[in-house]
Amino acid sequence: MDTHATGQINAQGASTPNEKATARPTRVRWTIFAIIFVLVVINLIDRVSLSIGMPTIAKEFNLSPTMQGVILSSFFWAYALLQIPGGWLIDKYGPRKIITGSTLMWGVFQTLAAFSTGGLSLLFTRMALGAAEAPLFPAGGKMNSLWLSSKERGRGAVLMDCGGPLGAALGGIIIAYMIVSLGSWRMVFAIAGVVTILLGWISWYYLRDNPALHPKVNQAELAQIYDDKQGVEATAEEEVVPKGIGVPMRSLTAILIGRAAWAMAWFGLLTWGPSYLSNARGFDLHSIGNATFIIFMAGAAGSLCGGFLFDMLIKRGVSHIVALKSLLAFSGLVTLAAFASLPYLSDPVIAVLVLSIASFFLLWGSIYWSFPALLAPKSRVGVVGGTMNMAGSTGGILVPILVGMIIEATGGYNGVLIFFACCAGMYVLGTCLIGSKTIRNT
Repeated sequence: MDTHATGQINAQGASTPNEKATARPTRVRWTIFAIIFVLVVINLIDRVSLSIGMPTIAKEFNLSPTMQGVILSSFFWAYALLQIPGGWLIDKYGPRKIITGSTLMWGVFQTLAAFSTGGLSLLFTRMALGAAEAPLFPAGGKMNSLWLSSKERGRGAVLMDCGGPLGAALGGIIIAYMIVSLGSWRMVFAIAGVVTILLGWISWYYLRDNPALHPKVNQAELAQIYDDKQGVEATAEEEVVPKGIGVPMRSLTAILIGRAAWAMAWFGLLTWGPSYLSNARGFDLHSIGNATFIIFMAGAAGSLCGGFLFDMLIKRGVSHIVALKSLLAFSGLVTLAAFASLPYLSDPVIAVLVLSIASFFLLWGSIYWSFPALLAPKSRVGVVGGTMNMAGSTGGILVPILVGMIIEATGGYNGVLIFFACCAGMYVLGTCLIGSKTIRNT
């Protein structure tokens, strides 16, 4: 047997420590996050399809504003309920299996939504879709802790999360144009579901839980991944299993408050934004698609901007906690000002511009996904991510219903915009209350 050859490649095909340190690093970790990014984009396209189709669906099923709010909210009922169990499953079985199963199942339920016969059956498929999608973001947070060093986690977090506003942007224009072109929201839902099912196979084929076991990763890339752990051999060290969730309760509570408030502003814009443009600004379906594309593309750009600013500050020596709290608080204040100004603007074009500004800065909140990897022990990253996402999902449950009730009570959208501004203020408050000595994985 050629011992030199076997020393170069292990049984799984990954490079071993005998590989020359001068070899050019592979970039598999960024391909991993590119796949997660695509999954999140499709996730949001599937999710936003109902918001875009709701004006048409509401007429077909004769749905009241409150019932529309309940249906839009129903996605988050199971989604929130399964966040912590989903995080536990991710920590136990690994993110690869959970991401694959999640993708396959939400594709199935997105397809079944096309066969809804009324409000109740549509509500059921939305609940099932929420249950299936629940583990995706916590699994992405787990991948962040497994595949990236602390110097790259800001970019990893936003590369994952910016798929959300990009999916909303693409979903807005693609779903609107497909409904108009095909003349059937049902056919559009079915096509989106089948595409999602195909992505489940890609996830299983390429993703891995352990960078050292990926057949395309070389030793030089492993050294970059583990550079803050004094070498690849650190992966073999046994981690002391902490009691409880492994994060100080004060900081965890503050993160949950901040994330829930952020989610109410974001999901409020996502679920009711198209109806606001239609009913308050007089946009037709084509115009809604175009405006939604602009607004959420601004959000995608803002998400990337926040992540790169965060990593840049870390490289310049700013502490993780100071960088995170400063960027997040600033984003919340700008978002608050944008929402508060909208009731006083009569020009619909200016209104779309201001909504785009709000979306850009609000999506700096994507760097919240760096918290689980930075705060929690590796054995608790999935649970911490699931807990954080549960708080966001709870906001997602409440906000569509509350907005529907505000509209019915006031007959307009000005009260809704002030409510979103208040949510932005709570997002700032929760972020500022996070403890200053809680970052551990740096």
